[in-house]
Amino acid sequence: LAEAGFVVSLELRPSEVTALADVVLPVAAVVEKAGAFLNWEGRVRPFESALKPEQMTRTLPPADARVLQMLADAMDVHLGLPDLRTTRAEIERLGTWDGPRATAPLETAGTLPRPAAGEAVLAGHRLLLDQGLLQQGDEALAGTRHAAYARLSAATAAEVGVKDGDPVAVTGPAGTVELTLGVTEMPDRVVWLPLNSAGGGVASDTGALPGSLVRIGPASLAGEALKEVEA
Repeated sequence: LAEAGFVVSLELRPSEVTALADVVLPVAAVVEKAGAFLNWEGRVRPFESALKPEQMTRTLPPADARVLQMLADAMDVHLGLPDLRTTRAEIERLGTWDGPRATAPLETAGTLPRPAAGEAVLAGHRLLLDQGLLQQGDEALAGTRHAAYARLSAATAAEVGVKDGDPVAVTGPAGTVELTLGVTEMPDRVVWLPLNSAGGGVASDTGALPGSLVRIGPASLAGEALKEVEA
């Protein structure tokens, strides 16, 4: 984005993109607009707005599609999508793809990491409720977040000298995160972490991404583990 000539950002809350944007345009939240989600099966699931303009004491921001239409008008580009009904009709007219399918991937699988004692393959994903920007300022919603736990198998936990409920340190090339351990039935020498539930996020705090090797051990040994990684 820093190399883009001109950046227009459609946002609900200030983010890392805000500082790089030339223009920031507010857009309606999900409950304030109609739209559609694509579920894991690839099925389109349309929805209508939960909050109607006539129910509000303030003017609602425009939906994303409306903002894009306004930008297109300003740039003298004809989109012809003035409202959601027209947009949905246009998508339906396009239909499903009936052309040739993509060829099989050309890339071959890389070498799998082989963790030694005291190491693990990092795994993880973001929880539905975490430190996301849309939860800022909503203490009631944020209060329903699941506690952030690191997860190891019983054998791996015993190997590195920790047990269920202990603080465990996970160290990557950039630093360490410390979380309470939840012993879980899972593959050995794999550590699962919620990716954005504590600190600045796993990728930022450790410099490691899922699939890479990290050091694991009791939280009190975090400093020593970090020195080993840096060496």
